[in-house]
Amino acid sequence: MSREPSEPAAGTASVSTHILDTSAGSPAGSVPVELSVRTGREAAWAAHGASRTDGDGRCKDLPVLPEGTTHARLTFEVEPYLQSRTNEGCRHSFFPEVTVVFAVDPGEHYHVPLLLNPFGYSVYRGS
Repeated sequence: MSREPSEPAAGTASVSTHILDTSAGSPAGSVPVELSVRTGREAAWAAHGASRTDGDGRCKDLPVLPEGTTHARLTFEVEPYLQSRTNEGCRHSFFPEVTVVFAVDPGEHYHVPLLLNPFGYSVYRGS
């Protein structure tokens, strides 16, 4: 039986994300997202993948995490997106990037949505 590209194999985990611009009430498209991993609290971060949100604000193509991953980090480069909204009164970005670090258990899928506005954000573990 073949697996979907984002479906984890035994002992691995997977990550997906999306961004909702809560000030506009719409998805945030074309935002670069980087995925890094580490294999212990004291281990160095290693770049593992990159993507860009689609028109629906989603990253569906992040690679499956390598076996032994204990922490994952998503870095959202939100400044260009927020600056592109200058006609909506957003002349600068208070947060040029948003970094989210979370613990990983083997075999789990982690959906980590980002709710964004020019002066704040929140994240949560989705489904």
